[in-house]
Amino acid sequence: MSVDDKRKKMTVPDIVRMKEKGEKIAVLTAYDFLTAQLQDSAGIDIILVGDSAGMVVAGYETTLPVTMEVMLHHVASAKRGIRYALLVADMPFLSYQTGLDNAIMNAGRFLKESGAEAVKLEGGEVVAETISRMVRFGIPVMGHLGLTPQSIHAFGGYHLIGNEEKTAKMLIENAKILEQAGVFSLVLEKVPAQVAREITAAVSVPTIGIGAGKFCDGQVLVSHDMLGLFDKFKPRFVRRYADLGKIMHDAFDHYRGDVKSGKFPSDDESY
Repeated sequence: MSVDDKRKKMTVPDIVRMKEKGEKIAVLTAYDFLTAQLQDSAGIDIILVGDSAGMVVAGYETTLPVTMEVMLHHVASAKRGIRYALLVADMPFLSYQTGLDNAIMNAGRFLKESGAEAVKLEGGEVVAETISRMVRFGIPVMGHLGLTPQSIHAFGGYHLIGNEEKTAKMLIENAKILEQAGVFSLVLEKVPAQVAREITAAVSVPTIGIGAGKFCDGQVLVSHDMLGLFDKFKPRFVRRYADLGKIMHDAFDHYRGDVKSGKFPSDDESY
């Protein structure tokens, strides 16, 4: 179902107001023009070009190998398909951890070179000063707490974060710190639903959950997961809205059979 093409362009203040109005925020990832165009026409509020591209597009085991140049390419590709959604760029590993000047320069490149309207950083208090500086220079920032994939080796796997009282309190405190630093929204990944509920109530900025339960102000999924295109693993929090992987496989197999048997092309498909 398409939405009315007369809707207005989504902005950072619009996203913040959605929490104030109690309106849920729909977020999906995209890495290319066509996917972003389809999501935009379906009325998705925020399109996140995630460094998850490293896994679902490039086939890496983690997001860590993704570079700035790769992300700039994907963000620019998605931008060309968007008219209404807010476009957020994921800052890849080592693009913001190696010093304030480098972080601000890289964030600025996303806005200047690829057309992003905001960037996303992983981490809590350790990145608060970086976020604060970016925001002061006019770069909107989305935060990310809980399971932060760029720290996967430190976590030792894709584990639930915040299921102990100590870590839950730390998440809530870090959420407040990021709010103070100036984030306009906050991704909560693989966090117990009740902890996410406490964080959502404790901060004035919208929370966007991925495996964080129903009490967040919005939800995000990796598009390849929800479309059934990525099958290396299926997290509990993923709802598959289609099985495009099977549809594509069957189409490729059908095509191969038609070519091998001489059924394709037909006279009608020839000049």
